[in-house]
Amino acid sequence: MNSEPEKDPAAAPCACSGGESNAESPKKKTRREFMLALGFGLNAVAGAAVGIPILGYLFSSLVKPHQLDWVSLGPIDKFPEGTTRLAEFVNPVRRSWDGKTASIPCWVRRIQGEQFQVFAINCAHLGCPVRWFQESKLFLCPCHGGAYYEDGERAAGPPPRGLFTYQFKVKNGDLMILAGSLPTLAQPNI
Repeated sequence: MNSEPEKDPAAAPCACSGGESNAESPKKKTRREFMLALGFGLNAVAGAAVGIPILGYLFSSLVKPHQLDWVSLGPIDKFPEGTTRLAEFVNPVRRSWDGKTASIPCWVRRIQGEQFQVFAINCAHLGCPVRWFQESKLFLCPCHGGAYYEDGERAAGPPPRGLFTYQFKVKNGDLMILAGSLPTLAQPNI
């Protein structure tokens, strides 16, 4: 029996570092730790980029919606009976930096007297601007070949429905439309 106490191998100085213990030397980050931290950081940025718009969507119902306003398209004499004309109005919901984009075009069809149809210029398929062709009496979408009759109903192509229409009224000889948002199926009838 040997009377010498056993030595703990973990307490022994490291032979590879010139006799210094690992506990005394400052710890340097390894490449693995750096890449792990970088990965966490990039995932946090990506999560914020995805999460912030989702939170905005979820909490948007708490924000008071903007008010729709009646906007004049001009005197009704500007639109002869039996014709369809392009008109333009300034969006009542605009910011100072909107510039020219605050001007919104629409198609106005005067049936007779004070009977009108005012169409959004956007195709019901993907929103491309439709053009009116007087010779064929059709609205045509240049993007995917959508076609609409002069009353705005779907004629052919990929659009699932007819053109969206603005509500209108005639007041003091002016044609007025309810503007402030694009007309869609989700817009309540007022």
